[in-house]
Amino acid sequence: MPVTLDDKLVVAISSRALFNLEEENRLFDAGDPAGYMRLQLERLEVPAQPGIAYSLVRKLLRFNADGVQRVEVVILSRNDPVSGMRIFNSGAAAELAIERGVFTQGRPPFRYLTPLRADLFLSANADDVREALAAGFAAAHVSVESALAGNQHPDEVRIAFDGDAVLFSDEAERVYQQQGLAAFQAHEVDKAAVPLEAGPLAPFLVALHRLQQAASTGMRIRTALVTARGAPAHRRAIQTLMSWNIRVDEAMFLAGLDKGGFLREFEPDFFFDDQTGHVRSAARHVPAGHVASGISNLPPAALTPR
Repeated sequence: MPVTLDDKLVVAISSRALFNLEEENRLFDAGDPAGYMRLQLERLEVPAQPGIAYSLVRKLLRFNADGVQRVEVVILSRNDPVSGMRIFNSGAAAELAIERGVFTQGRPPFRYLTPLRADLFLSANADDVREALAAGFAAAHVSVESALAGNQHPDEVRIAFDGDAVLFSDEAERVYQQQGLAAFQAHEVDKAAVPLEAGPLAPFLVALHRLQQAASTGMRIRTALVTARGAPAHRRAIQTLMSWNIRVDEAMFLAGLDKGGFLREFEPDFFFDDQTGHVRSAARHVPAGHVASGISNLPPAALTPR
């Protein structure tokens, strides 16, 4: 039978999201790609240090520990193939079971998400993430300034999600930004029983739920909804998840409070949010990524009334 990625949770990840390659990347950003390649080749046998999404990937791969391949991690990178050797070497040194990679030597790699049937794309390149989101894939721009995940929960993958424009559509967020808090609250009370449309990360949450139900390795998934919503707007968020037959383990309705301290206590392996301010706050404590989706990420010209 042909090899297939069907029925697997597929995570596509860039080299810089998985490993700390910031020193090398400074050469590339300075306009010296040849110097970048040369440095990577010089360090071919020097394992790169863990990057921001390393903990998430390591734990997800442990769902394969009983010999059943439930999770597939693929390197999807703008690196050149020679530099790609170091990435594979670093993965092998860390005992990460990663055997697939696509290296495009500077070209946008997001188009390969389609044949990979990726459930999630994590990259340190913001343009690649925007293209992936526009193509309908769950994706986040990894903040390379984030704190690394701790080791407090070795048998538990912890993932936190913002709600509007991340798990849910930006319908309610548009009302808030265009008409204010009072109109937002009234809108959500009026539509409390009407489920929100799915946002860009909803398919990934569904895939995680499916993985948890299928796993028998002792690994667990713990999810949290961390939202600026407060009562009475909380009800529609909960009703929406119930309509999807999905539950989260924790829900934090913060009514505008800063999310950083709450995420520090939850200790996720990764946090997803559509607003850069929330991502910066979270990144001081936990691995975080920006989901460039919804009204908060439209250019100013797109918000100007015509």
